Amino acid sequence: MKDISQIMRQAQAMQAKIAEAQKKLEAMEVEGAAGGGLVKLRMTGKNALVSIQIDPSLLKPEEAEIVEDLVKAAHEDARRKLDEAQQDEFKNAASGMGVLPGFKLPF
Repeated sequence: MKDISQIMRQAQAMQAKIAEAQKKLEAMEVEGAAGGGLVKLRMTGKNALVSIQIDPSLLKPEEAEIVEDLVKAAHEDARRKLDEAQQDEFKNAASGMGVLPGFKLPF
């Protein structure tokens, strides 16, 4: 059985790594795209929408519904990429710390 002080040191180290990972993720930006790149958007790690780029060929009144759908698809693409980046970052933060299998981070 591990010494309690060793367990506490590991917990503190993990807490510091998680805090560092959270800061890194908050500063991160991801780009989502849809329609073969006709619609692109950028989001921060805090899920804030930074920018939207819409190809001029889509800016016709009869294409409004298509543009709306592509913006939603690009947003979902960016959210998925952000989720993957967050999972990877927290996985890296917990590596070597002896976390129980199946235990999800952050706490």
